[in-house]
Amino acid sequence: MPWASPKALIGMVHLRALPGSPSSALTIGEIACKAAGEARILAEAGFDAVMIENMHDRPYVHGRQGPEVVAAMTAAGIAVRQELARVGLGSVPLGVQVLSGGSREALAVALACGGSFVRVENFVFAHVADEGLLERAEAGPLLRYRRVIGAEHIRVLCDVKKKHASHAITADVTIAEAAQAAAFFGADGVIVTGPATGRPAEASDVAAVRGAVALPVLVGSGVTPETVEALFEHADALIVGSACKQDGVWCNELDHARVAALARAAERARGATGGGA
Repeated sequence: MPWASPKALIGMVHLRALPGSPSSALTIGEIACKAAGEARILAEAGFDAVMIENMHDRPYVHGRQGPEVVAAMTAAGIAVRQELARVGLGSVPLGVQVLSGGSREALAVALACGGSFVRVENFVFAHVADEGLLERAEAGPLLRYRRVIGAEHIRVLCDVKKKHASHAITADVTIAEAAQAAAFFGADGVIVTGPATGRPAEASDVAAVRGAVALPVLVGSGVTPETVEALFEHADALIVGSACKQDGVWCNELDHARVAALARAAERARGATGGGA
C-alpha cells in the first residue's frame, strides 16, 4: 500500500460543498485552503494517509460528474499536497473519492494532484443505494480507464456491500464472496463498512473478509479510539472521518482532541498487535 505502516490510520477530509451543489457557499480557493489545513492537522497528529471526498455535496448525483467537480477537487488535492510538503510531510499519501460513482473522475483527480489511491463504492455487483439504483459494476471500465490514462500506480480500494445501500438483490452473496469477487476483478484492497457513515462495521464481517482474500482489508466507517485495537486484529488500515469531528458528527469541524486520541489509540494498537512501521 502507499502508506508505510502495516496498520495504517487514514484521515478523511470532507471538502466543503463544491460549486453547483445545493449547499455550496465557498469559493474553490476557500474550499482548497480549508482542506489543506485539515489534512495538515491529521498528518501532524500521526495519521498515515489522508483522503479528500466531496461529502458535503449531498444529495449526490450518481455517475458521471461535472467538470466543476473535477476542477474543484483537483484544486483541493493540489492544495493538500503543497501544504503537507510545506510542513515537511510531503510523503504522506493522498487518496480521492468522488461521490457518487465518480470513480473515473477520482482517478483523474488523483493523477493530476499526486494522489496514491482512490475509493470506489460500486466496484463489483449491483446495489440499491440512497441515490438510486447502481446497476452497473465499475471494475471493468474503471481499470481500463486507469490503464488508458497511465494511472496504474494509483491503487483502487473498493467497498464490499457498500454502506447507505440495500443488498437484498445480492442477499445470496456473502460479504466474503463479494470480497473474493473484488479480488478476482483486480481490486488493490477491499473496504468493510457499517450500514451508514459513522456506523461501525461488524467485527464478524471484517474477520470474514480477512479470511477470504489476501488483499489489504480496510474498515471504512464507525471507527473510534475504543475500537481501533480490536479492528487492527483483522484490518490493515482504518479510514476515519466522523470520529475526528466535534461530537463525532461528520459535518462538524475537526476536533483536535479527538484527532489526537485516535492517533494515540492507533499507536497503542500497533504495539499490541506488533504492527509498527
